[in-house]
Amino acid sequence: MPMQPRARRDSLLSALLHVATGAAAALGQAPWGLWLVTLLALALLCWRIARSRTPLSSRLSGSASGYFAASMFWIVEPFLVEPEIYGWMAPFALVLFAAGGGLFWAVPGWLAGRISTGWQDRATGFAAALVLSDWIRGWIFTGLPWALTGHIWIDTPAAQLAALTGSIGLSALTMLAAALPILLWRGPATDMRGALRGSVMAALVIALAHGWGLNRIIAPLPADRDFTLRLVQPNAEQALKWDPYWSQVFFDRLIRLSTGPTADDRAPDAVIWPETAVNFLLERAETAPQEITRIAGAPVLLGIQRSEGSRYFNSFAEFTADGRIGRTYDKFHLVPFGEYTPWGDQLARFGISSFAAQHGAGYSSGTGAQVLRGLADQLPPVQVLICYEAIFSRHLITGPDRPEWILQITNDAWFGTLAGPWQHLAQARLRARASGLPVIRVANTGVTAVIDARGAVRQSLGLNVEGRIDARLPGALPPTIWSRTRDWPVVIATLLALIVIATRRRKSVSSVDETRPVA
Repeated sequence: MPMQPRARRDSLLSALLHVATGAAAALGQAPWGLWLVTLLALALLCWRIARSRTPLSSRLSGSASGYFAASMFWIVEPFLVEPEIYGWMAPFALVLFAAGGGLFWAVPGWLAGRISTGWQDRATGFAAALVLSDWIRGWIFTGLPWALTGHIWIDTPAAQLAALTGSIGLSALTMLAAALPILLWRGPATDMRGALRGSVMAALVIALAHGWGLNRIIAPLPADRDFTLRLVQPNAEQALKWDPYWSQVFFDRLIRLSTGPTADDRAPDAVIWPETAVNFLLERAETAPQEITRIAGAPVLLGIQRSEGSRYFNSFAEFTADGRIGRTYDKFHLVPFGEYTPWGDQLARFGISSFAAQHGAGYSSGTGAQVLRGLADQLPPVQVLICYEAIFSRHLITGPDRPEWILQITNDAWFGTLAGPWQHLAQARLRARASGLPVIRVANTGVTAVIDARGAVRQSLGLNVEGRIDARLPGALPPTIWSRTRDWPVVIATLLALIVIATRRRKSVSSVDETRPVA
């Protein structure tokens, strides 16, 4: 029978409510930072999962789609750089992205329903599976660990837990706090004492996390290093960046902002320009390195494109004080469909070369993460991350080869001016907290920032302004616990929780079978 008008209306209102719940959960992400709203929305979602007989439903998918659409709506911005060509694709990109993101919540809901029996177990299973889903998002299809549930803590002292557990540990904190009221609510709907006890325990967990973070924040930091870096933000608008006239204007800005002494009347030890700062290829630089460093009065570290035959690379390069091309690094974790087409090189084997990086269609990947030593003849060892690479904690180099600072060069003009650049900055701060290393961030249109080893922003240049920062290089902390163990303790603990829930279901089913009468 066709659905009656009232039933259709109720179904539509229900769907809108689920999408709104997911959108509310996104309000903990930068730049809003409303972490309590996120916790309440996720607690409501856990309750729905617990009470639902069909965890893999449009309700959960709708909530997830609302979350990803609200937290990552900036995904349409790259299509609006040239709206007359790509603008029509923007709404489709947002819808498809939100729908795809919905799977990363729908699958944990389905898994919770499959492995659990009691409704508390369904809530706990969903919470644990969602933590595991956040971790998997950093790997599957090359990974996109953006807008993790743990990112809601970045502007709070609780984010210092990243030094112990990484960003996935923060996701575990989020989901534990959201699930505790449901986990301890064992009475009927009219008996709220269990939910109240769970809420108090959740508040206690959050308070302990904040307290531990505050204790870490007030501890002394290592002294700054005796190196002065000049960070240059030219504010080159993306739509005009490669226009011949405007590219010269932006280059002149870079030169002008690079010259002159620092506040203590000395030359900087290095001048740093953002990703793809200039419009010429590295191998065609000719006399540019000599002229640039002569005018700047210091070595220049910059983002630049280079080529090898028909392959192109998004690279970092050093122009030494005497005008030579020094050390280089090629970005290796590229943006799918933005910087390259997945499987494009494989398609070239069948004669389809239009998507192949080896034929100049997009960038080719570099060899991997590196520590660069002796930049500007004296700077401490550094790991360079180009733009998107900074969202992946797994790319940080630890162990004996650990650097003493991290340099991120980026062009966030692609992300618009609302949430995207602020979320990117927030993740750079998490890299500092997890590793115990300072992060120097140089962006084309902002946000350029000096971030200390505990993730605090010391100095910054906002969006869409041209300017420069002269700053001492912050000192590094000793290796953190996370830098030794990575995400594995949290991942293993999450898997164990799911195994325990599944075991309880198996025992429950076995006990039911044993009590059935034999025919």
